[in-house]
Amino acid sequence: MLQFIYSQLIRLLLPFILLRLWWHGRQAPDLRNNWFHRLGFVPATRGTVVWVHAVSVGETIAAAPMVRRLLARNPDITILMTAMTDTGLAQARKMFGDQVCYAYAPYDTPGSIRRFLDRANPRILVIMETEIWPNMIRQSRGRGVPVFLINARLSEQSARGYERVKSLAAPIVRSISWVAAQADKDAERFRRIGVAPAKVAVTGSVKFDVDIPASVREESLALRTTLTARPVWIAGSTHGGEDTRLLAAHRQVVSVHPEALLVIVPRHPERFESVADQVSAAGFTLARRSRSDSPLHASVYLGDTMGELMMLYGASDIAFVGGSLIERGGHNPLEPAAWGIPVFSGPHVFNFETIYQRLLDDRGVKLVADARELADHLIRLFSDADERKASGERALSVVRKNRGALDKVVDGIIERV
Repeated sequence: MLQFIYSQLIRLLLPFILLRLWWHGRQAPDLRNNWFHRLGFVPATRGTVVWVHAVSVGETIAAAPMVRRLLARNPDITILMTAMTDTGLAQARKMFGDQVCYAYAPYDTPGSIRRFLDRANPRILVIMETEIWPNMIRQSRGRGVPVFLINARLSEQSARGYERVKSLAAPIVRSISWVAAQADKDAERFRRIGVAPAKVAVTGSVKFDVDIPASVREESLALRTTLTARPVWIAGSTHGGEDTRLLAAHRQVVSVHPEALLVIVPRHPERFESVADQVSAAGFTLARRSRSDSPLHASVYLGDTMGELMMLYGASDIAFVGGSLIERGGHNPLEPAAWGIPVFSGPHVFNFETIYQRLLDDRGVKLVADARELADHLIRLFSDADERKASGERALSVVRKNRGALDKVVDGIIERV
């Protein structure tokens, strides 16, 4: 009955959801042009299809090494990647080109999922992180499609939420074929909400198996070369409420290191223009990557393109990971750590609790309370090349030490197919 009520509510809300999609499509034309994907009308997919669902950019990047490994192990399979956001799908296209197929994920109505499954005909469904959609999971299992939850994490708050609606959640979680949890506490919470213990394994986070393709390294080196010996710091995946604080920190930095360059990369493309306006209002000279401006004589370089954050991290000396000065929960610190550069974040990093704890244990990241504290650390590291190098090496060491989840995940998928 609860499943029926849930499905009816989604159906009732669908017109408003589509209206919101159309509105958002003003700044994301690909969403508007492919709106019918949301109702399950996707191009037909042939062959042995592995459906990989990632919510947005972070999950798509995390899925990339797994996708590459699956294709290497079995070149005959067809990977269908779906995302909920235009940024996630753009990231996938940039990474894989014509190696995989793409579609926006269908909304979780019975009809949309049914049409999607009819057209895509997946052999396996691999869900990154913890996207538990009742109709997606139950209809997939109803057709005999194994459902794997990969790189899975579940906060205590979310676990309690599922326990409060256990009669709705239980049939869904029982339909999950395998949970590859990031940590012991995640595994314990999945068992608590009803996943059978035999279906839960602790594999670690595949994000530690971060992959930097040779082409990205080459682009990064080319950009870094144009900047000569300038000190460069990057603020990646910033959100509203952070940019003005980061610009204030940069003002402190340039008072000591006048040649310093801030590379600022907003998380969402609809904020590109507003961030550009904030940079100009703060009195900084601005260069924009989307316009092929040279950053050589600018004070701030705006990364207003899609899918280039990893490359921009590699062209920088120090990284700040956004979504953490506000209560957003932070973003993946392993992307800059994999380049061997010092990593900073604000205090709000609960979305990546396990990863941050491992970095903190080995002094591979520094959490700062505010922009002033961040500026103090930046000034110090720009003045001390040895400590800057040591800090970056500690971050990279944590990444290397925790690799290995990817092999466990790929082996687990192949064993269960």
